Amino acid sequence: MTLTAFYPVVQTAEPRRAADFFIERLGFEETFGADWYVSLRHGAHELAFLQDAHPTIPEGYRGPASGLLLDVEVDDAAAEYRRFTEAGDVEMRLELRDEPFGQRHFIFEAPGRVLVDVIEEIPPAPEFSAAFAR
Repeated sequence: MTLTAFYPVVQTAEPRRAADFFIERLGFEETFGADWYVSLRHGAHELAFLQDAHPTIPEGYRGPASGLLLDVEVDDAAAEYRRFTEAGDVEMRLELRDEPFGQRHFIFEAPGRVLVDVIEEIPPAPEFSAAFAR
């Protein structure tokens, strides 16, 4: 198989509102926009939002995203945490913290009930070092 692209498509009741958030707050650019689907790009990274009741979604699978967590890796998670908390327009679901498995991160809820985990890689604790592929 030859992959030409691979990206998440998030089901949400408000694809435009969700996409606008990622454009305004995370620097994505719109590559396609309709009232039911918005496709975004940030460099080589792609993300799309689809209206959760759209007929292209098979029956039984329609509805808002559930069990979805989007990871966004950054150079400085603490700076991004300050930026998001100072703006005060998102619900923090996990406050900034360091994890022994090698992450400094926080999680907020974006429009459409989408969880976003903003991550900075940090050195892992010795007990996790061996788990990383070399």
